[in-house]
Amino acid sequence: MGKPRRSQVFYFSFLFFCFLSSLSTSSFALSDAEASYLSQRQLLTLPENGELPDGFEFQVQINLKFDNSRLRRAYIALQAWKKAMYSDPKNITNNWVGPNVCGYSGVFCAQALDDPKINVVAGVDLNHADIAGYLPAELGLMTDLALFHINSNRFCGIIPKSFSELTLMHEFDVSNNRFVGPFPDVTLSWSSVRYIDIRFNNFEGQIPPELFEMKLDALFLNNNRFTSTIPESIGQSTVSVVTFANNKFKGCIPRSIGKMENLDEIIFMNNDLGGCFPPEVGSLKNLTVFDASFNSFVGALPQEFSNLIGVNVLDISHNKLTGVLPENICKLPSLSNFSFSQNYFNEAANACVPTLRKDIVLDDTGNCLGDRPKQKLGNECEAVLSHPIDCSKDKCGGGSSPKPPVKPAPKPQPKPPVHSPPQQVLSPPPP
Repeated sequence: MGKPRRSQVFYFSFLFFCFLSSLSTSSFALSDAEASYLSQRQLLTLPENGELPDGFEFQVQINLKFDNSRLRRAYIALQAWKKAMYSDPKNITNNWVGPNVCGYSGVFCAQALDDPKINVVAGVDLNHADIAGYLPAELGLMTDLALFHINSNRFCGIIPKSFSELTLMHEFDVSNNRFVGPFPDVTLSWSSVRYIDIRFNNFEGQIPPELFEMKLDALFLNNNRFTSTIPESIGQSTVSVVTFANNKFKGCIPRSIGKMENLDEIIFMNNDLGGCFPPEVGSLKNLTVFDASFNSFVGALPQEFSNLIGVNVLDISHNKLTGVLPENICKLPSLSNFSFSQNYFNEAANACVPTLRKDIVLDDTGNCLGDRPKQKLGNECEAVLSHPIDCSKDKCGGGSSPKPPVKPAPKPQPKPPVHSPPQQVLSPPPP
């Protein structure tokens, strides 16, 4: 048996990571009260506009010698961060003492891009350190940072606005923490960033359309509290992997999705998305993973899905899809795992029957396929199948929504006759 493809490895690793993160077995888990306390502490320390004033580093008195001014700035930032840490059970930052910041645990130095003669702090990697605390505004002083990895900790509060100064950022991973607030717009100012991972936090609200205009390779938004529609600008994105799973995204999958030439994996699982699938999905010839399970998609599966010649994993389970499941979709050349369970399909080709296929994994349970086991009851099927959806008229599926009837303009009413006002009678002057 050949080696599993990268997409399959990532996809099942993603599901496993979701499972582990949901267990919350850490003995050092923060209570909601502690998280609120840390967030309040951060807000009290942030400057008025969230950004550091010009020349801030010169206001800090330090009786230590540094090889260059940038290492001094990094020292100020790291010491402020250490003070903002509420708990460090593994003593990762125990050696964050003295001017040799390049020797601090989790801190990495390299030659400056604009001056190879000096060393600067280019990366921070505190993944899985289980540290509790918040991010101080002083971290914006480390303007040579290209890598910032703090996943699987207990950091709370917001991403400070001072992070917009980190213009060399290439990889930004703050996943699996307790961050709150809207999408961190500071990331939009980083022209060099290629990897953004903010999953498993409490970010909320809308996703800025500009996010998909950036030259990203990977974008992970899953397991937050986003509630917006997916911007139409997604078609401009250069990402190969993007995850929207486990949020509250609503509305359609934008039809511009068909323009995502680099897309390898996309996961919409467990949101409030609906309507018909746009046929433009079939244009994604490089796609290997498509997961739209646990949503409210309706109508028939577009015939264009048969053009997904590279797809390995196709999951459209737990929706409200109806109609016939075509044979050419079940016979896609690279398909290894196809789940269309818990829908309302009432007919499927022989190539889609699990017992007749030993080469791939199929799941057809919970549909309206009368001759198959573990299907829905007849009255449950009838309630949906008796009201078929015409995707050619559905705005999500490429049609146009029926326009409301135009009310006739009201007839002009005749103007009332204009009467001249009576002449004013003046009172006689007083005696």
